[in-house]
Amino acid sequence: MLTKRILRLINLSIAIFVVALLFAAYWTAWRPLPQVSGRITAPISQQARVERDHRGAPHITAASWQDAIFLQGYVTAQDRLWQMDALRRLAAGELSEVVGKATLDVDRESRRLRMRRLAEEHAKKLRPDERAIFTEYARGVNFYIEQNRGKYGVEFAILGYDPRPWTVVDSILAGMQMFLNLTNTWKEDYEKMAMAAKGDPAKVDFLFPVRSGAEPSPGSNSWAVAGVRTASGKPILASDPHLEFSLPSTWYLVHLKAPGLNVTGVSLPGLPAVIIGHNDRIAWGVTNLHSDVMDLYREKLNVQTGQYLYNGAVQQATLENELIAVKGDKPLSMATWVTRHGPALLTDEGTFYALRWSAAEPGGFEYPLLDVDRAQNWQQFTAALSRFPGPAQNWTYADVDGNIGYHAAGKLPIRRTFNGDVPLDGSAGTFEWDGFIPFEQLPSFYNPPGGVIVTANQNPFPADYPYRVGGNFASHYRARQIRSMLDARRGWKPADMLAVQKDVYSAFGHFLAQQAVAAVERRKAGGPGLSEAVEVLLDWNGQMDKDSAAALVVELLFRDLRKTVAERAAPSKGDLYGSQMGAVVVERLLRERPAGWFNDYDETIVVSLRNAIEEGSKRHTSNVKAWKYGAWNELTIPNPIVGRLPMVGKYFNIGPVWMSGSSTTVKQTTRRLGPSMRMVVDLSNLENSFQNVTIGESGHIFSHHYNDEWDSYYVGNSLPMEFNKVNAESTLEIAPRR
Repeated sequence: MLTKRILRLINLSIAIFVVALLFAAYWTAWRPLPQVSGRITAPISQQARVERDHRGAPHITAASWQDAIFLQGYVTAQDRLWQMDALRRLAAGELSEVVGKATLDVDRESRRLRMRRLAEEHAKKLRPDERAIFTEYARGVNFYIEQNRGKYGVEFAILGYDPRPWTVVDSILAGMQMFLNLTNTWKEDYEKMAMAAKGDPAKVDFLFPVRSGAEPSPGSNSWAVAGVRTASGKPILASDPHLEFSLPSTWYLVHLKAPGLNVTGVSLPGLPAVIIGHNDRIAWGVTNLHSDVMDLYREKLNVQTGQYLYNGAVQQATLENELIAVKGDKPLSMATWVTRHGPALLTDEGTFYALRWSAAEPGGFEYPLLDVDRAQNWQQFTAALSRFPGPAQNWTYADVDGNIGYHAAGKLPIRRTFNGDVPLDGSAGTFEWDGFIPFEQLPSFYNPPGGVIVTANQNPFPADYPYRVGGNFASHYRARQIRSMLDARRGWKPADMLAVQKDVYSAFGHFLAQQAVAAVERRKAGGPGLSEAVEVLLDWNGQMDKDSAAALVVELLFRDLRKTVAERAAPSKGDLYGSQMGAVVVERLLRERPAGWFNDYDETIVVSLRNAIEEGSKRHTSNVKAWKYGAWNELTIPNPIVGRLPMVGKYFNIGPVWMSGSSTTVKQTTRRLGPSMRMVVDLSNLENSFQNVTIGESGHIFSHHYNDEWDSYYVGNSLPMEFNKVNAESTLEIAPRR
């Protein structure tokens, strides 16, 4: 009898625990799911509606652009409020306020870069029309916050705080964070200086070419194909920009429809308007230009007084004090001296380095994207782009009239007598920017004779360009492979472009495999695993496939060779070298085999191949033929908050999964970054277009749309880009509040 009572108590306790657990899950994760159907009232001018399609993407129909932007803010907050809040906190250096000490280094970096101060300065100088756009978006976000107090989402519940109201400054912070992500090159300047100081400056320069000499003009992936090459006779535009993986997805799908506005595509949570997409007349894609818009200056600064030398005169730096709130601990104070060049970011043996960044310049933040969304032709499109400050981008274009085009856009510094690729003497007064390159003189093409425009982060500036333009440009391999595939045939259809986007052939990898086989044969080399490595390389077709042994051999061989080359230029500093041009440098050395680098290039290759086999054997198995590239190129995308929960957190992450592709393939994938979305637009029939994000439209872990796009993304498929014909799975009617 006693045993039965104990069992009943245990079962009752378990039942109560399960019920409590289910209730907690409902209260914190299910209850915050957005209302997507029915009827609500909101502070808008006239009746509006939001239709959600099969993947949860909102299609907003409103009576004015103001109401459309208001509702964009509202629906984005419905699905991504935590992501938006985390993004503005990341940019402002305010994560530690809700997370604790773990994010202090990140917050310090943002404070040193003065991100919030810059956003506040830019907000004061916004054009009235742009301020109105940000204001409407903020109103929409705040309407959602006000209507959903206490049920914002599981992340807010776990961390125990509520979001503050959204502001115009917060949207600018979101934009500034993307600006930083795509232009943050100052550490590379410092590392190049450190390598040159310990090695041969000429060899170090060789490691950092600004062009490979094989870029298809002009020069993430985006391309436009003219009608002479398509089955329909009208252009096709494709875009798949590469960014770091994140959960939720970087991009948010949205369709905005109002008088004078009918645009669909992807937006960034926290920012109004569509950034990449199409309207009823034109389509556009975007890739990072990778131009250098940051310079480091060595300042002769007295840290006690803030006085520093410039052009023979003593100047006074400004001292800015910051107080970083830390959850569960005392606030942390920090002080930063700001010179005429910018904030003093770091010190090395008493030398201070200040940063000048185009985003910190007056007029460094304009927002012409709603004008891009409304453009009806090339002239209106480029007129809007002429005001785009950055991050500097390659913009590809196509329209229903059959035109294709390309224009680089963004504020690129004019450096008359210097390159800015290493820290400069801040006291000299001779290393100053002379304004920015005029938009009209940035690279552009309109209806080129070949009927194809390809951008893949390669250098688009011709060798005889009148301005000095540096940057961490990508090697030519992706761009050349895209161009080669597009030139190989005609009669292209939209669905065919997906095959190009997911192509994983590496011309560099194939070349390196052939070099390795030839070197082993010429040297008659032997050793553990060497003959097996040669055997798999001989049969390899250059595909960086997740199940390939040869792909892993080549990847490990390249990494060892790259470090060996860097060590030859700068002894003991090889680990600093990670330039995107590394593959170009290695190929050039192996093809030309110049004197002064290696006495025996074949022996160098063989030694690196042995090192690669040893490294792979430690990580995998001594049987080279059993290696799998995907076991190396393995991806996990964690949910930053829920993914850390014990036992259950892993079920809300993506992966681990094996990925095909590499840094030199069209489908550029690493353990850190990959295609952030895929889009293909058919200008003959917009309903025949495709687009998908990486994981899903919603950030809510219990939403059906939390990760429903991942399977399609992973295999390289895409989803219909509904436009004029929306198959609505839900409709939310919004009436004006009286």
